[in-house]
Amino acid sequence: MNNDHISVWQKCLKTIKKNIHAQGFKTWFEPIKPVALNGNVLTIQVPNKFFYEWLEENYVALLRMTIRQELGDKARLDYQILVSKKANHAPPVAPGIVNNGQKNKKKMFDTGIAADQIKNPFVIPGIKRLRIDSQLNPSYVFDNFIEGDCNRLARSAGMAVAKKPGGTAFNPLFIFGKVGLGKTHLAQAIGNDVKMKSPNKTILYVSSEKFTNQLIESLRNNEINDFVNFYQLIDVLIIDDIQFLSNKQKTQDIFFHIFNQLHQNGKQLILTSDRPPKDLEGVEERLISRFKWGLSADLQAPDFETRMAIVESKMSREGVVMSNEVTEFISYNIKNNIRELEGVLISLIAQSSLNKRDIDIGLAKEVIKNFVAEISKEVTVEFIQEMVAEHYELKVENLKGKTRKRSIVIARQLCMYLAKNMTNKSLKVIGDNFGGRDHSTVIYSCKAVSDLLDTDMVFKDTVQILEKKIKMSMHN
Repeated sequence: MNNDHISVWQKCLKTIKKNIHAQGFKTWFEPIKPVALNGNVLTIQVPNKFFYEWLEENYVALLRMTIRQELGDKARLDYQILVSKKANHAPPVAPGIVNNGQKNKKKMFDTGIAADQIKNPFVIPGIKRLRIDSQLNPSYVFDNFIEGDCNRLARSAGMAVAKKPGGTAFNPLFIFGKVGLGKTHLAQAIGNDVKMKSPNKTILYVSSEKFTNQLIESLRNNEINDFVNFYQLIDVLIIDDIQFLSNKQKTQDIFFHIFNQLHQNGKQLILTSDRPPKDLEGVEERLISRFKWGLSADLQAPDFETRMAIVESKMSREGVVMSNEVTEFISYNIKNNIRELEGVLISLIAQSSLNKRDIDIGLAKEVIKNFVAEISKEVTVEFIQEMVAEHYELKVENLKGKTRKRSIVIARQLCMYLAKNMTNKSLKVIGDNFGGRDHSTVIYSCKAVSDLLDTDMVFKDTVQILEKKIKMSMHN
């Protein structure tokens, strides 16, 4: 048995090299330095605590086998974590034991390396930059993130996080929803708000794709420690589209440790996804469980009123005046995607400017045709009144009047019923269109029509004919 720590470790490395792939050996074993050999205890030096945890989690069986092969069945491996570049020795840490001393409590992942000595993966090689750029889009702020029933919880949680990053129960804040509903906008709005209120904090926005590519590059260049150390400097880390970590085992492993270190040290994590944590496929359960630690808030498709507010806000910021008719037309036709809605508005402004045209219904129709296959006019209460009056051979004024003649009452009730089911108008607005009647009258009328539909097949046929006629008349 050779008691020299260097030769013992070299023999261990030969065995290890035969049992793992070349890149893993280069990344996780070449940086290790043998420090001392006391009896059957070999002490090795690793660059940081993350490095130690990674070895213990992924290579503990291999390490145990090789050290016992060289030093006997009672052999043990101790770790020395490098905490200072100047110090050649640090207290050894036995596997599975974490030093809870006050000195180490301040920064569990402290490497003793200054921030400006860590390679910044966002900087082009050869260009030195000490400050970490947030990568945030300054136009994504809370002021232009319109609140509605579809996003109220997520927006409120985001504002709470922005006021006290890392200090709320919303850590991580997991924002999910379908494409184009504002996940990126909200996540970056939080970052921009923190940046404005706490300029001393380090904020970083990065897509999961970019995070993965940086990791691959760092592994290729044997710079994984710089990569990890860099991300551990961040106070507010925003990862966009976390679902793209699916089936990327190495990336998930690295992110798991970065997540743990940041969370343990009170740093804020904000994640976005196109689905809730429970529906993430190809993502490790240990990560999914951590995603559930904080708050999962969903963004839903905006309702008509919210779409109206978005259109009005956007056009106001652009200094463009647009009639309520055009605003309603756009909001009615673009229903499920805020990104698409904003695309229509940008195109509308461009077409108006380039062609010297007013923004009217005609121009709006031309632009929207490029975004949706079929454009519908908005069904209005007035149009329904005209169609019903025509069918019953009445005047619209009869429907708005106070007459209690049965044929007119039925036509008026049917108008209210169709208006409630085919428009976005409130009960009050519908009532106002019938001579100022209140919402209780509208409710009563709708109930009367529903009851009649169950008992009178001729009346039911009439209603179906009118509904079909109205819908057909609305299509171009």
